[in-house]
Amino acid sequence: MLKAENLSFRYRANLPWILRDFSLNVDRGEVVGLSGPSGLGKTTIGKLLAGYLQPTEGQVTCNTQPLPKKVYCPVQLIFQNPELAVNPRWRISKILSEGQAPAIDLLASLSIHQSWLSRYPHELSGGELQRIAVARSLNPLTRYLIADEMTAMLDANTQALIWQVVINYALERELGVLVISHEAPLLKRLCDRMIDLSPTSLLIQ
Repeated sequence: MLKAENLSFRYRANLPWILRDFSLNVDRGEVVGLSGPSGLGKTTIGKLLAGYLQPTEGQVTCNTQPLPKKVYCPVQLIFQNPELAVNPRWRISKILSEGQAPAIDLLASLSIHQSWLSRYPHELSGGELQRIAVARSLNPLTRYLIADEMTAMLDANTQALIWQVVINYALERELGVLVISHEAPLLKRLCDRMIDLSPTSLLIQ
């Protein structure tokens, strides 16, 4: 499983804690929802679980091992704003090949056109670029997926397309998925269980 044990985080010793004593498990083949108001550390949790940040206290393990630092990480994080997660100087084809190039049928299921592959990120719309970010993350090396408000900025049709592909892929490959969102209806439709992050407690439903 993907396991966070007693995570606490702050950027410097003289700054307030962003997160205190947080624990979480995500099993392979499980879809877990993480909800709560803005400013309570949901995005920080996602970055800690994927290795973008190192915890001040506590640890994150993937299948009992620390997250690797020099090879492809089995925990992939998809951000709300895809333009922040790609190199603007790379063509789409190079972005997609950062881990293992995704299968042609996966690109087709996300309605990614072959003509996009020779373009740069700024030449795609936000919805098109988010589909690229999803395709890059869904490859054979990925075991866990963190979706941080992944479709919050997209139109309803694009949201539905992306979630259908992600959940189907996760079921087929037994990926563990953590869905971070403030949209309760979305979480109830997608998730096996939900965690509500509140200022005073962690309520597991």
